Amino acid sequence: MPAVVIVGAQWGDEGKGKIVDIFTERADLVVRYGGGPNAGHTLVVGDEKVIVRLIPSGVLRPDVSCVLGQGMVIDPQSLTGELDDLARRGVDAERRLIVSDRAHAILPYHVTVDGLREQGKGAIGTTKRGVGPCYEDKVARRGIPLGAFRDPARLRALVATALEGWTPALRAFGQTVPAVDDVLAMIEPARARIVPLLRATQPLVARAIQEGKRVVLEGAQGTLLDVDHGTYPFVTSSNPIAGGACVGAGVGPTRIDQVIGLVKAYTTRVGGGPFPTELDDEIGERIRKVGAEFGSVTGRPRRTGWLDLPALRYAVAVNGLDGLALTKLDVLTGLSEVKVCVAYDTPSGRTEEFPLDELEHAKPVYRSFPGWTEELGRARGMNDLPASARDYLRFIEQAAECPLVLASIGARRDETIILQDPFPAG
Repeated sequence: MPAVVIVGAQWGDEGKGKIVDIFTERADLVVRYGGGPNAGHTLVVGDEKVIVRLIPSGVLRPDVSCVLGQGMVIDPQSLTGELDDLARRGVDAERRLIVSDRAHAILPYHVTVDGLREQGKGAIGTTKRGVGPCYEDKVARRGIPLGAFRDPARLRALVATALEGWTPALRAFGQTVPAVDDVLAMIEPARARIVPLLRATQPLVARAIQEGKRVVLEGAQGTLLDVDHGTYPFVTSSNPIAGGACVGAGVGPTRIDQVIGLVKAYTTRVGGGPFPTELDDEIGERIRKVGAEFGSVTGRPRRTGWLDLPALRYAVAVNGLDGLALTKLDVLTGLSEVKVCVAYDTPSGRTEEFPLDELEHAKPVYRSFPGWTEELGRARGMNDLPASARDYLRFIEQAAECPLVLASIGARRDETIILQDPFPAG
């Protein structure tokens, strides 16, 4: 199967970094198709932890080419900083990185506006990285495609137009509107370095798929943060769902062979918005501590709660998931009881559907499972897991009506039970 989409099936932070890293072992190309530096993917190799925000998680595989697709928004300084950080760790990412000249640039005024908005009563909990304002410019047709970096005169004109559009907002916040020259000077070192990496990536990706190469399309954030299908307005500014891969990478839907959804053994959320299964108690704090549930981009503590099956079934439907990769099963070790939300009581009655527009008033209905105390990290097959952990996984698989293809039982590469590899050896 040459083209596989890997997508988050919750509110993001499902562990995409590790799973993409594993599934790209035999891949030829990995493509980030949306989002920006608001997506932090953590990779653990040996005793070393690596966090990537823009560069695809397959970067640690030395023979894999990495593509930043046209659906992304890219902070030039963040990108070059990330390349430098990888280089210090001995990873020559720059040699294998291809950046779409149609992706849009996050510039300093986008970051300024994003931060100012998050100080007011309308804050929704963004990462303050300028992602939303950049997408606003793109939709308003005053954005800065990275291809403009090749032409300083065009770039200057586009920045001037964009600043004119942001002037009322900046002044309303009591901010001085930056001069065009100042903006250009701030990004100049990064601009010069990025230009050689720019290409038209849509034909490149399409050709790779046509030639039968193994392509991973890597999502960011998660289904419930999708601007069209998530818990609006507490969402991101793009389409993290599997369909977003078609738009963000320029791949027709008939060229996608498999869609794998990532889901934690529990649920987390960052920022504002409804979260009916949230645990504001000792169990929630324990999950946060054991699971290291702190944002890789912001460091903010994540909200934690029980697994939400109606939400997972919704993600299966919206993405057309072919398989589930479940992560952080080991975090639940030591709990005497594990709960799963199987339905909701809403003002309209009980439902097993995800009540997207009634979450504020929905009450979860739980099913309880016995916990387990055995350490899971050395398990290499399902039969190595405790019976109660196997029962938990089996119930999720059956209730979600989607087969399990992987279970992650620790942060390291080898702490993984692979049931179905999209790119099998041989």
